[in-house]
Amino acid sequence: MEGKLVERLEAAVARLEVLAAGGGISARGLPDSGGDDMSSDPSIVAFEDLMDQFAAKVSGAAEKIGGQVLDVSKLLLEAFSVEKKLLMEIKQTQKPDMAGLAEFLKPLNEVIMKVNSMAEARGSEFINHFKSAAESLSALAWIAYTGKDCGMRMPIAHVEESWQAAEFYNNKVLVEYKTKDPNHVEWAKALKELYLPGLRGYVKSHYPLGPVWNASGKKVSAAPSKAPPSGAPAPPCPPPASHFTSEPSKASSSQPKQGMSAVFQELSSGNVTAGLRKVTDDMKAKNRTDRTGVVSTGEKQTSSTPSTTTPTIKKVAPPKLELQMGRKWAVENHIGNKNLVIDDCDAKQSVYVFGCKDSVLQIQGKVNNITLDKCTKMGVLFKDVVAAFEIVNCNGVEAQCQGSAPTISVDNTSGAQLYLSKDSLEAAITTAKSIDINVLVPGATSDADWAEHPLPQQYIHVYKNGQFETSPVSHSGA
Repeated sequence: MEGKLVERLEAAVARLEVLAAGGGISARGLPDSGGDDMSSDPSIVAFEDLMDQFAAKVSGAAEKIGGQVLDVSKLLLEAFSVEKKLLMEIKQTQKPDMAGLAEFLKPLNEVIMKVNSMAEARGSEFINHFKSAAESLSALAWIAYTGKDCGMRMPIAHVEESWQAAEFYNNKVLVEYKTKDPNHVEWAKALKELYLPGLRGYVKSHYPLGPVWNASGKKVSAAPSKAPPSGAPAPPCPPPASHFTSEPSKASSSQPKQGMSAVFQELSSGNVTAGLRKVTDDMKAKNRTDRTGVVSTGEKQTSSTPSTTTPTIKKVAPPKLELQMGRKWAVENHIGNKNLVIDDCDAKQSVYVFGCKDSVLQIQGKVNNITLDKCTKMGVLFKDVVAAFEIVNCNGVEAQCQGSAPTISVDNTSGAQLYLSKDSLEAAITTAKSIDINVLVPGATSDADWAEHPLPQQYIHVYKNGQFETSPVSHSGA
C-alpha cells in the first residue's frame, strides 16, 4: 500500500511541475483549469486506500460465492465509487441548499435504491445478505451532513448507527453459514470491516465535522421542473416497477420511504413541520358538541351503501406447500389449516413459512433452518434445526421445539410463545423490535407445570467507568 501511495504522489508532483512551468498554478497551489483532477488530494487518496484495503475483501469473497451475492456486492462497491466522485466534486462546489443537495446526491441515491429493491424482494435464500448491504449503505449518507440543524447525527455517529442496523442481518449470515460455507462467513466479516473500522476511521480522520465545500466553487441547484408547451402531448407514464420487486408498482407517494431515500426526501422537503395547524381545545373530540356516541339509523344506511368508486380488490395468492429445487420447503398463504405436515425432510433443507394465518405446521424431521415471515396466529411444532429458528414480522405466534435449536431469533414481532425442550435450553435467543415475548421451559419434574419467563423489552443504560452498562428493567410491587 505504501508503494501505491508513493507512486500516486510522484505522479501528482509530476503533473504539478508541468502545470507550474506553464503558469497553470493558482495562488492556492492548485491547478486552475486542471482542478477537476482531485485524485492527488490526501482525502481522496485515503478513500482509494479504503477501497483497496477493505472493499477489495468484500469483492474477493463475493466472487468466490457468485450469483446474487456477487450482484449485490458489485452494487455496494459502485455506491462507494459514486461517493468518491461526490467527494471530489464537493471540493470544487459551493455548499448548496436543501433542494440542491438532494439533486447533488441523486447519483448515490439511485445506486442505493437498487440495493434496497433487492432487499425488499422476498423468496431469495440470500435475503440476509441483501438486507445487510442495504442497511449498511445508509452509512454513506454522512456526506449529507451540513450542520447541527440538518436533522442528522454527526458523521462518525451516523456511520456507527447505520452499521448497528445492518449488523442484525449480518450476524444471521454468520450464524447460518458458520458450519456450511466459509466463503459466506468471510463475506460477512469483510462487510463489517468495510465500515468498522474502515469508513468510520476515514470519516474520523478527514471529515469528523462533515464535508468541506468550496466557497468559491461552482453552484449546484435543483433540477428545474419545466412545464410542457401548449399543445404538447402528455408526459410519458412512469417507468415500470423494478424487476427486483415482487409486488405491483404503486404510486411513490403511497409508499413510505426507507433507508437513504428517506434521508434525501427530508433534505429536499425543508421544514417538515411547516403548514401544520395547532389543535385547540374546542377541536378535540371530547369537547365537540356536534358529535355523540350514538349512531343513527340513517348513518348506518349511509355507511352500508356501496361507494360509487371502484373498490380495490386485494388479490390473495393460492396456498402453497411444496419443496423447491430440492432444498427449500415453501409454506405460503394458508388460512385456517391446522393439518400442515412436512415429514419427508433432511438436515440440508430449509423451511420458509410466509403469510399464513390461524394455521398449524408440524415438521417431523431435522432441517437446517426455519423462518416464519408475516404470519398471524400461527403455530409451529418442530424437532431439530441445525442453524436457527427465526420469527420475523409476525403477530401472536407459537412455536414448540421438541429437540435442539442452537439459535432462536425474533424480529419485529408482537406476541410470541416459545416452548423449549430440555435439549434446547441452551439456545441463544435474540430479540429486536419485539414485544410480549414469553419463553416456557419444562418444570423440574415430568409432572411439574411449564415455567414461563417473559423476556424483557425495557432496559436501563447507566454510564459507569467510561462506558454504558445495560440491564433489563425490573418491576416490583406490593
